[in-house]
Amino acid sequence: MLIERAQRIDALPEYLFAKLDKVITQKKEQGVDIINLGIGDPDQPTPDHIIEKLYKEAKNPANHKYSSSMGILPYRQAVSRWYADRFGVELDAKTQVASLIGSKEGIFHISWSFLNPGDVVLLCDIHYPVYRIGALLAGAVPYYMPVNEKNNFMPDFSNIPIDIAKKAKMMFINYPNNPTGAIAGDDFFHRLIAFAKENNIIVCHDGAYSEIYFDDYKPPSFLQFPGAIEVGVEFSSISKAYNMTGWRTGWIAGNAQVVETLTRLKSNIDTGQFQAVQYAAIAGLGTEPAYGQSLRKLYQERRDMVVDGLNELGWQLEKPKAAFYIWAPVPSGYTSLSFAQMMLDKAGLVVTPGTGYGQGGEGFFRISLTTPMRRIQEAISRMKGQIDRVAF
Repeated sequence: MLIERAQRIDALPEYLFAKLDKVITQKKEQGVDIINLGIGDPDQPTPDHIIEKLYKEAKNPANHKYSSSMGILPYRQAVSRWYADRFGVELDAKTQVASLIGSKEGIFHISWSFLNPGDVVLLCDIHYPVYRIGALLAGAVPYYMPVNEKNNFMPDFSNIPIDIAKKAKMMFINYPNNPTGAIAGDDFFHRLIAFAKENNIIVCHDGAYSEIYFDDYKPPSFLQFPGAIEVGVEFSSISKAYNMTGWRTGWIAGNAQVVETLTRLKSNIDTGQFQAVQYAAIAGLGTEPAYGQSLRKLYQERRDMVVDGLNELGWQLEKPKAAFYIWAPVPSGYTSLSFAQMMLDKAGLVVTPGTGYGQGGEGFFRISLTTPMRRIQEAISRMKGQIDRVAF
């Protein structure tokens, strides 16, 4: 029997981290002690009070029925309270917040909700891959906005050709940023909103790392700026803040029309997240601030160890103010892929090649801080064993 896949699947690249998982499995089968500095999957356990809430609600038969694609109202109200407490943003839980099966799911489906074949979508040329893949499968045409160290990894809207700006229907943006760790100031968000209004563009802000921050910095929400809810939405989740990546619970918040449109699509695809998980997420959103402080302290210690270790080898990296990633240039003589391959083959280290995040990522690699300190220390030691002194 000849099984012919849809053309959209043939054009779809293998997801970066699925590919890395295969490589890691192969190396482990060969007996290699792999230190995975690749995927940003927190290594700390989910707090006990969240697990206990799940256990309690899972025993309630009322939660064994279909949920709503929009999510149970108590969960949406909890998200609304969190925005009010954290950012001073007032949201209508009934119309401006909806549950997602992880923010990744919503980010992927938002393109299907608004983009027609041939529509232009604006992406930074270094970006989380799901922005691009969702748009491509919807038939949209990406326009890549250059971001680099010179512009602090923030797009310059004035450099976008007028005809492209007028054709663009949607823009994906993400600060604190994955993979670069870049942060955006108030001025950037004001410019973003003005540009979106002028050109009638839906802004999709990915705020997944808003609770991972260091030093004297505290990230804002896109939604807290005047005019933001008029032009767009914010995606976020409980994954990074409470070590709950596998729980797959997130949200979209902001413009009511955008929220309703995505929910209409989702109602034809899924029947919502298990209600017991949503109640557990409510418990997560109510976690005492001390927990977040301790988690940030842990990541900051790891950040300092990685940056200090790389700088001893010749890198000249600044310590990022947010997110749990280190974005670094590859040494002279390497591409992103060849450097990542060398680290894997010679040191048993998995780092993510920058090209996995778009054309602008060539010449860089990413290290995730979601690995215990002792393994990070071992990883730095292995790197020192393979690299005398880097040159760029």
